[in-house]
Amino acid sequence: MTTPDEQRPRTGSDILWTALRRNAGPMAGGTVLMGMYQAGETAFPIALGLIVEHTLANRSLGSLGLSIAALAVIITTVSLSWRFGMRVLQKANTTEAHRWRVQVAACGLQPVARNVDLKSGEVLTIATEDADQTADIVEVVPLLISSLVAVLITAVALGMASVQLGLLVIVGTTAILTVLSVMSRRIGAGTGEQQARVARAGAKVADLISGLRPLHGFGGNHAAFLSYRKVSTEAKTQAITVARVNGAYAGTALALNAILAAAVTLTAGWQAFNGQIGIGELVMAVGLAQFIMEPLRMFSEMPKYVMIARASAERMALVLAAPPVMTPGPERPSRGGDLEVDGVRYGTLRELKFHVSAGEFVAIAAYQPRAAADLASILAVHVPPDAYDGVVRVSGRDLADLAVEAVREHLLVNPYDAEIFAGTLRTNIDPAGTGRTVPEAVEASMLTDVVALHREGLDHAVRDRGANLSGGQRQRLSLARALAADTDILVLHDPTTAVDAVTEQLIARNLAELRRDRTTVVLTSSPALLDAADRVLVLDDGVITAEDTHRNLLSTDENYRLAVAR
Repeated sequence: MTTPDEQRPRTGSDILWTALRRNAGPMAGGTVLMGMYQAGETAFPIALGLIVEHTLANRSLGSLGLSIAALAVIITTVSLSWRFGMRVLQKANTTEAHRWRVQVAACGLQPVARNVDLKSGEVLTIATEDADQTADIVEVVPLLISSLVAVLITAVALGMASVQLGLLVIVGTTAILTVLSVMSRRIGAGTGEQQARVARAGAKVADLISGLRPLHGFGGNHAAFLSYRKVSTEAKTQAITVARVNGAYAGTALALNAILAAAVTLTAGWQAFNGQIGIGELVMAVGLAQFIMEPLRMFSEMPKYVMIARASAERMALVLAAPPVMTPGPERPSRGGDLEVDGVRYGTLRELKFHVSAGEFVAIAAYQPRAAADLASILAVHVPPDAYDGVVRVSGRDLADLAVEAVREHLLVNPYDAEIFAGTLRTNIDPAGTGRTVPEAVEASMLTDVVALHREGLDHAVRDRGANLSGGQRQRLSLARALAADTDILVLHDPTTAVDAVTEQLIARNLAELRRDRTTVVLTSSPALLDAADRVLVLDDGVITAEDTHRNLLSTDENYRLAVAR
């Protein structure tokens, strides 16, 4: 059973409340320590005023010594409370940011039926910058409360000397916050738009990197550069706008705080001149007027950070609140089962129906590539079961009744464009480090020559997206990973399109041997793979139009021969 913290928050407000709730302990401790820091800072000018007042009335070395000891205690309290208070709050902030980064990344890795168009680059930005800015709320609230403590202590201390001075601090602080809260809303809206544009620029970079080789192939480099420069310029323009608003906010806050401090100082000086307050109270008032600048600055900046955290939380909610492809069911498929597609209508598929028995090796020759892609998406659970007509059964159980995690443990769909990750050959083949069939998978996928080329063998470094591998090597590495998973049902989508004919023949033979008695489906037009299969299903115009062995279809079906013969 999931706890409330493990459930996905639906809105930005939910995210902020979740962060505050699960950090209540550290925040309480941090608030106390930072309150002690602000109280100590406030006590310093108050103590100075009392010392001056007492010294003028009763001059003695003993009193002076006690005063110095009191100041030492105040200074020690200020130093230690700040040190440990910020340590507690920053640890909670960093931990909370880590939690959100992990949760956003985990959500991004799960199949979701997104109602928003977020690309991988945008999800990356949300998982980093937005997660960090959202977690700042853990630090902002205690600082806000401790700053309020300082302002209240200042107002009370000045009010005891002069009611007029105390009211001046309270009224002035209220006026400052009213003005700045209005400006902070604009900062929040502008920051949200800036983050969205930066994320789109990041997504554009990711797209360009993934398509760099094709761009080189047809000379589209310059057009791609212009496209990126456009979105980057939009992000820069918005960043400048936000910087201007931030500058105006900071300048306004500084000016208003200075005006309030000056008003307190001048009022205290005037009252001292008229004999309404003593010299010690004047020293205290002047000291507090200088001190109050810092908590007022911090207090006035907090609304801005709250709005930024809220804007980031709203963007995180776009990912975290995205509904899953399917609601997890209670059942799990039986091991070593069959695969059945019954009357499926989706995209280019219409009334698609076929059955693959347990342990059978079946190839599907799709005359329209889009049909193969649609079928692969359904089997990979990238399409929710309620988004298509018909039923897919895994080991006799409806796909809609199975948990996604259970389906993935039982049925693996390896796409034709599977990602290659930075790391090593070994970590790409066996990411979890628990595979027991890695050597067999390497041999079956004909990756042995790549391993033999390098002294490090399987520990040879692989760059991001397999940049130091050829297209055929990346494809064989992806196939080795799929084979090493050793799932009960394996679906391969065009696994050898970048491999030469001789290697393809060997892969087809090895695949049939390695997957003997394991259910295997290959979406392909490769003669070698079609020939290695127990039988071939011809997928044309969204339906199965023929079914036989590859060689029988070659001799009896002219359309098939024209489609697959090379």
